[in-house]
Amino acid sequence: MSKTCWYNHRLWTSTSATCATSWPSPRSSASPRPRPSACSSPSRHSASRSAKLEATLKVTLFDRERRGVRLTPAGEALFPHARDVVTRWDEASELLGEAAAALRSRLVVGFQTSIGRGLRPAISARFRERQPTWSIDFQQITWADASAGLLDGVTDTAILWLPVADSDAISWRVLSTEPRWVALPRKHRLARRRKIPFRELLDEPFLALPETAGPLRDYWLATDERGNRRARIGAEVSTPDETFEAVASCAGVVLLSQGNAGIYQPPGVLFKPVTGLSPSQLAVAWRTRDKRAVVRDFVTACQAAAAQQHSSSNTPVHVTTNP
Repeated sequence: MSKTCWYNHRLWTSTSATCATSWPSPRSSASPRPRPSACSSPSRHSASRSAKLEATLKVTLFDRERRGVRLTPAGEALFPHARDVVTRWDEASELLGEAAAALRSRLVVGFQTSIGRGLRPAISARFRERQPTWSIDFQQITWADASAGLLDGVTDTAILWLPVADSDAISWRVLSTEPRWVALPRKHRLARRRKIPFRELLDEPFLALPETAGPLRDYWLATDERGNRRARIGAEVSTPDETFEAVASCAGVVLLSQGNAGIYQPPGVLFKPVTGLSPSQLAVAWRTRDKRAVVRDFVTACQAAAAQQHSSSNTPVHVTTNP
């Protein structure tokens, strides 16, 4: 199976998960499997990928209705096989990753925005104490991949902003909890304010992450905190450089963490704290199935480095884990 087809299968099985919960297990002695009822609508990201898979296979897998999504007979027939393919591929990919990493003794860490906060050198030092023969290769991944390379195996671990793309496939530990700020062009009407209530930004054009970023796009648009008002999208951006160039050119405003507001100093852009929003969370993440000691040691190093930085700055440490 090609990489594209496999990735489509992964996202399709994720889209179908709500339906699957009503089915008996293949090992179950339950009577004939009922047709699953309509599921809740999938995310834009999953819907787009499932449509591409249908085009590849030249068959309709979902009946899409206003109240939700229902598997077609073809979808019901394919689902258990697609799930099995993904499981087997994950197992093979994990073994291959372990073998490749052992040969190179290099841990690839994905990130999307500058880590800053004094964390990178502190993490590297702590990691070397535990794994002196290993090196860390930090690789920047665009926001088009909200997993920072974890889901397709490009990276071994990642330092990223929550929410993650697939909370079942990815585990995480929070390293820092920070208020959300906004980046504005210097001549913006709110540029003189010390703090800006989020309600005063509701009608502003916002810069959005690519749709493939899924829940991360919605989070930085503050979709859940807009009531029933949809965000106005001024432009889509994939990297920090693109983002601040777009802000400076007045294409839109963008939310970001307080820490990143202190790291980036682009010309023509101002940063202001925003009230009325939940805080952002920076986390270390890894594939849940990856049980290697070197991964555990990297996570431990990240937590120790974050605790040290918070202690030195007199900022309370927020330690959170995914379910």
